[in-house]
Amino acid sequence: MKITPGVFIVSAALVLLLATGITACNNAGPEPEPENNERVMAIIPDAPDVTPAGEPVKEICTGCHPVNVQMIDSSNHAVHDCAQCHIPGNHPDNPLLNESVVNTSHELCGGCHPDQYQSFLTINLESEAKLEKATPVGISPMFDKLLAPYGFTKEHNEPRSHAFMVVDHITVDRAFGGRFQLENWQDTLATGNVWDILVDMGAQYTLPETAKASNPVCLNCKTTDHILEWAYLGDENMFADWNRSSDVVEFVQTLESPAMGCIMCHDPHTTSHRVVRDGLIDAVEREGPFPYMDDNGDSLVNLEVVEFRGFRKIALLDEPVANVMCAQCHVEYVCNPGIDTATGEYITMADPRTNHFPWVNVFDAYEHYQELGFRDFKHAITGATLVKLQHPDAETNWGSLHQTNGVECSDCHMPKLTNAAGDTYTSHWQTSPRTYIDKTCLSCHTEWTEAEAEYRIDTIQNYIKGKLSKAEYWLGRLIDTFEVAIRAGVSEDVLDEAREYHSQAHILWEWWTAGNSGGFHNPDQARESLTRSVEFSKLGIELLENALK
Repeated sequence: MKITPGVFIVSAALVLLLATGITACNNAGPEPEPENNERVMAIIPDAPDVTPAGEPVKEICTGCHPVNVQMIDSSNHAVHDCAQCHIPGNHPDNPLLNESVVNTSHELCGGCHPDQYQSFLTINLESEAKLEKATPVGISPMFDKLLAPYGFTKEHNEPRSHAFMVVDHITVDRAFGGRFQLENWQDTLATGNVWDILVDMGAQYTLPETAKASNPVCLNCKTTDHILEWAYLGDENMFADWNRSSDVVEFVQTLESPAMGCIMCHDPHTTSHRVVRDGLIDAVEREGPFPYMDDNGDSLVNLEVVEFRGFRKIALLDEPVANVMCAQCHVEYVCNPGIDTATGEYITMADPRTNHFPWVNVFDAYEHYQELGFRDFKHAITGATLVKLQHPDAETNWGSLHQTNGVECSDCHMPKLTNAAGDTYTSHWQTSPRTYIDKTCLSCHTEWTEAEAEYRIDTIQNYIKGKLSKAEYWLGRLIDTFEVAIRAGVSEDVLDEAREYHSQAHILWEWWTAGNSGGFHNPDQARESLTRSVEFSKLGIELLENALK
């Protein structure tokens, strides 16, 4: 069922927002007192009713699933029967022929955890939709030139509320060629079952100036609907329905939930916090939990990797570590085909490198991709093979002042709030710290006012945006110089050397436009990275100009 704003609890009065502990994001100073209706800032869904369990089946389940039942019985979920989340049907009669249906919906968890449910699916009306980055006022005005001809140049928007993470991905112009559309532009605020909202225009339909660049790997950060049918790292497995090379249209057509499920970070059997994103598990097993180690090199993060179903892995945390759980998605990763730098050949989704987390910082990314032998695309003008950065928020935070002082993602993006009954809970809105600045910045910086905190944030982001613009300018100059050099017949040896300058300058620049903090997560690293980008661009320009003399 499609849920439109009228079915939601709308905060036309601030009473509900304050009762749930959610305060408004206000970057322009105090709002004037409203005359009639207060300004609407968010849409909060109704709390779902508790889903009653069916007939008890735990004793039956124990015969085949003793470990699972033992985990449940020793957890906070011990009060629940297996039928609370599983619909056994005829499964106990013939397990091989009759699969048990698993309910992984937000509503199921929300029945017992309404505050977390409501905050996670809250729609922030100040987080605009379809806010294209590649505009004169966007974060990256020269994006289309610097990433030509990559699919992201067709449409690349600023993110909005998590409630839209699946729908926004399916409808973005770079994903499915425009095949899937909202029923109506008015449905931009609709949420609920994905296919009650979207219209399939058919396989024959392609919208001009779009791309068909989506694949099942990139969708694993948007949804957990297929978590039980996806083999580790998306490898082919006879018992898994989906893999890296699966038809992505069929993959999305079987989705339902509008966003990743609670099971992304919460294990339903043990109630432990966890990691399910296979690329991150692989990276931590390969590289270690760096930088989450103490001065002796001992891990500060205990990830217990567990294999199940014979083809999947999850990693359980003995205590919640938001910096790791958020890194399942807010991280740089490869999730698409590419180019083999050693052979120049096209890398297909059958190659395991198409589901890969480097797990390195910005200054080590170029060397990592050199060793991996992977680049995402070849620039349309320069011919340089480039990396398309994703959203390296976790790595950007490494070594920052906040991280070294023990601040986690949740402290700034998911603070503790108090509900109307006076109970404390963790907000799952996962929005900007500005939204509830008194619960985030001012919880540590108690001597500041809200206005002073905003001023300091703006200072950092304004400065880094200026450095981003300068890095873009010099990358643009490098591309223009390439164009002249290629027409003039400059030798391939010189062009190849300049292409590597381009590749390094590109990574050092795009890391920061791909991230979501505007440089705030690590302003010192952002400044150094962006100024290094300018230097590499200038080295490439100098090399080409000397060859033109």
